[in-house]
Amino acid sequence: QVQLVESGGGLVQAGGSLRLSCAVSGGTFTWYTMGWFRQAPGQERESVAAISGNGGFISYVDSVKGRFTISRDNAKNTVYLQMNSLKPEETAVYYCAATARAKTIATMRRNDYDYWGQGTQVTVSS
Repeated sequence: QVQLVESGGGLVQAGGSLRLSCAVSGGTFTWYTMGWFRQAPGQERESVAAISGNGGFISYVDSVKGRFTISRDNAKNTVYLQMNSLKPEETAVYYCAATARAKTIATMRRNDYDYWGQGTQVTVSS
């Protein structure tokens, strides 16, 4: 059974930075494309970034390009999301997710993911 556990959320002022981590257990970590998603109250869960199993393919939603960086450490079975220049409208619960399905390398489609963490709250104050 694959389990994902996020950490690193918290309260930060606008313009500040946070680094989220997602530790994965079960399965073979390098098989998984890993994604970060976020969901604000009353809104749909949206994709933020994704990274392929070997880190060679990376995708970002346009709104975070140049500010967020997704990375992974396959020796530690962990994926990261470095978030800089945070904005109040990015307040949300952030989730990591994993998929090993065919043709899903660095996918940004929520429905492509099979495994999800419990989420970590990120609050950006103005």
